[in-house]
Amino acid sequence: MADVIPFDQRSGSLWYDGKMVPWTDAKTHVLTHGLHYGSSVFEGERIYGGTIYKLKEHTARLFKSAEVLGMTIPFTQDQISAACIEAAQAQNIKDGYIRPVVFRGSEMMAVSAQNTKIHVAIACWPWPSYFSPAEKLKGIRLEISKWRRPAAETEPVHAKAAGLYMICTLSKHAAEAEGWHDALMLDYRGQLAEATGANLFLVKDGVIHTPTPDCFLNGITRQTVMALAAKRGIKVVERAMFPEELATAEEIFITGSAAEVTAVGQIADHHYTVGPITRQLRDDYEALVRQPAKSQAA
Repeated sequence: MADVIPFDQRSGSLWYDGKMVPWTDAKTHVLTHGLHYGSSVFEGERIYGGTIYKLKEHTARLFKSAEVLGMTIPFTQDQISAACIEAAQAQNIKDGYIRPVVFRGSEMMAVSAQNTKIHVAIACWPWPSYFSPAEKLKGIRLEISKWRRPAAETEPVHAKAAGLYMICTLSKHAAEAEGWHDALMLDYRGQLAEATGANLFLVKDGVIHTPTPDCFLNGITRQTVMALAAKRGIKVVERAMFPEELATAEEIFITGSAAEVTAVGQIADHHYTVGPITRQLRDDYEALVRQPAKSQAA
């Protein structure tokens, strides 16, 4: 990681509160409410061949997440989508990642923060793959995390809120320290949930099974892959799932905007092959996101 340029020292420009600014001038005070109290939501979007994949869906989810946290974004959805395109073009990114983030400002420093300004920033940078090509080809290895996804009554679990990722960071750090690629998280009931930043799918007897997203995000990539499976005539069952089922799964894969479709080769003591359904959906997803778009905002 020594050769990675810190994100606050990169060149170019990004979109911040309605205009493009030099990258290193996009500064926020240390007493920003979003930093201290987690009042922040964000999106992670992929750019393929100069087109932001499912831009409108990501923007809509950003606004929904902000609404859940009681934040009114001071721009329209069309303005934010256009700003995402502008940020990508300013950096001349054809294949990469784009991060819109919405957060409360520094006008108030307490739990109560109704009078804080709502800020929006959008940055874009190259990011070829969340996992290396070799890891994706062989299948990544997951440890089971001690941290669990909370119940919907305890956290805004259907918002892509920054605070919900704290246990994801803890889980991934612990897994990587022991030589794993990522961690599998259970939910508050002890049921299978997701990886630290991607949704989970198990394959058995030609059928795909995936946990019901009642306490974690119903990912945009998750929905896309389920639709691709349906087009192939592959049955997808969404239901409550339990750790014991890891022993009988034939294939496992995860999905996410960053992870795309990534095969899993091991979870704890269970080993899996990168099977035909995983390979097919991985290829179908790659073909879908790489196909020419009718327009940038499509």
